[in-house]
Amino acid sequence: MRTRKIPRRSLALAAAIAALPTAALATPAVAAPPNELISRFVELPRSPLPSDHAQRAITVTYRNDSARDRTVAPQILVESPANGPFLDPASIRLEVLGHDGHWRTTALASQTGTLYTLLDPSQLVLHGHGTLTEQYRLTVVGKAPLQGTIEPRVAIYR
Repeated sequence: MRTRKIPRRSLALAAAIAALPTAALATPAVAAPPNELISRFVELPRSPLPSDHAQRAITVTYRNDSARDRTVAPQILVESPANGPFLDPASIRLEVLGHDGHWRTTALASQTGTLYTLLDPSQLVLHGHGTLTEQYRLTVVGKAPLQGTIEPRVAIYR
């Protein structure tokens, strides 16, 4: 019998969908408006997790090439190595630069070895032909060296 390897990102998305209330999974006419459903992710360049306790700057940029407004949400994934060990959210500090110029810590959830930021708190409406630029900084605070990959992306809602 053939087996297929399922990428951790797919498992994390499946887990996020499984955690939704049943009403959110109903047809859009009955439950959530269509603009609250994710239509796709725009994957941005990956980078390795810093091996020491240095800070890593991460910039998430997305341009809305459409003339219409779009709901988007930046997201940071931190993938554990395929062969383990899984990363612990307490080993990574992720901060986002607020509009007031101050850094604030962002919580990381964990699913099957992938650490990720939640989409709901970062959702925003990006106007037609507008550009989203979010600044993050990631610091390994756990026992170094840790291994993994930083994978920024942007969720695009319908």
